[in-house]
Amino acid sequence: MNNFLVQIARIFVGGLFIFSGFIKLNDPLGFSYKLEEYFGADVLNLEFLIPLALPMAVFIVIYELLLGVTLLIGFLPKFTKWSLLLMIVFFTFLTFYSAYFNKVTDCGCFGDAIPLTPWESFSKDVVLLILIVFLFTNEKLIKPLFNVKTQRLIFALSLTACGVFAYFVLYHLPLLDFRPYKIGVNIEESMQIPEDAEQAEYEYRWKFLINGKEEVISTSGTYPETAGEFIEVESILIKEGYEPPITDFGFNKEDEDYTDELLNEERLLLITTYNLSKSDEQGWKNLVEQIKKAQQENYRVVALSASSGTEFEELFERYGVAFEYFFADETAIKTIVRSNPGVLVIKNAVIKQKYHWNDASNLIF
Repeated sequence: MNNFLVQIARIFVGGLFIFSGFIKLNDPLGFSYKLEEYFGADVLNLEFLIPLALPMAVFIVIYELLLGVTLLIGFLPKFTKWSLLLMIVFFTFLTFYSAYFNKVTDCGCFGDAIPLTPWESFSKDVVLLILIVFLFTNEKLIKPLFNVKTQRLIFALSLTACGVFAYFVLYHLPLLDFRPYKIGVNIEESMQIPEDAEQAEYEYRWKFLINGKEEVISTSGTYPETAGEFIEVESILIKEGYEPPITDFGFNKEDEDYTDELLNEERLLLITTYNLSKSDEQGWKNLVEQIKKAQQENYRVVALSASSGTEFEELFERYGVAFEYFFADETAIKTIVRSNPGVLVIKNAVIKQKYHWNDASNLIF
């Protein structure tokens, strides 16, 4: 019976590590943004690690995926069990810290494919911790599935496949797009809340001074009838309501919102660059020719960035090109396309094409 439970735990943990690792390996840039969030001053205060976020992200997700492989095939059992234990202990602490102090709203455990709340992430890690401790104490029951030579071959092929896949998605775009800006999405519709959408539910705790004593009266929203003197009210979210897939998209400039105007364009070429100073120089060289082609085909070419207008003017002078530019939050721009710069073709609010700057030549006008 114990052996049966060990094998079930082995398959579950190994499969989950492979799935979780693959989902993040599909979008290592997105996972690096999540690591930057953790390293920031508001969470772990390890800002010196932020420049290393991307290589660390790639290493962690490949390491995680390979641990799932080694557990399933029974390769390097001592290394695997210690690695699994240390990794899950660290992430259990991290998700607890994030949930308890409400520092990061989504751990990024499964990328954008399966968003988890901080407490859901912590609960998932606690279950994994229990299973891994169970496997740790029953290591002798984890038998190899193949001979050593075959195991080494599987490990080497898995490592090579991970490396090739990571290279592809970093220099192009994620193979699977789980974000709300995938091709075919109508941005305008994705920003709207249906009339019959489920509303959020709150509990309101009203504090009054009644007969010289502080008393709290709870309601679902209406102001309580009391002769007491009002002190304060605290609202507590009981049930989350519907939230549209896109909530932070917009074109803004000089305190004016141009979102509706631009989304209604028949031919819109959108260039995203969350930070011009961090954008790739070769990327702009690749885009310049496409920008000029688009302008010749009567496309309205605009950029969306968190950088200043001065930086854009310097860019125009450097590359001999000019286009309109608008501003948005840096985090929101990072979500649109995993490339800096990136490029999209939008028609009447619908995303028709989306490319990494490496593939800008694939644009069809």
